[in-house]
Amino acid sequence: MRRILAVDDDSDILEVIQYILEDSGYEVETLANGHQLLDKIKENQPDLILLDIMLGTLDGRDLCRSIKTNKETHNIPVILISASHDVSNSLNQIGAPDDYIAKPFDIDVLLGSISRQLNAAA
Repeated sequence: MRRILAVDDDSDILEVIQYILEDSGYEVETLANGHQLLDKIKENQPDLILLDIMLGTLDGRDLCRSIKTNKETHNIPVILISASHDVSNSLNQIGAPDDYIAKPFDIDVLLGSISRQLNAAA
């Protein structure tokens, strides 16, 4: 079973994401802030990370860059999610996410992006 780590400071969104993904056959871990993100990645070794951009005092884009420039985690697909930022024009930069989804997101768009990223990483 593929493992997904969902990171968002909105517990309602985390709950919805967890429900959708578990219903689709994924194992889901959630994290309500990014402060323990790298520890959580080491602990759970997710196959994919869904990462909100606005995480209280942290910026998901910086966390993504940390994941993508770390030799131990750079191969993990990262999908950024945000209601207020458009990062689609920076998807090809160093440390960039593998994909971007705008909130509110369509369930089929979310599942399609996850499927594409997991297949590409396999």
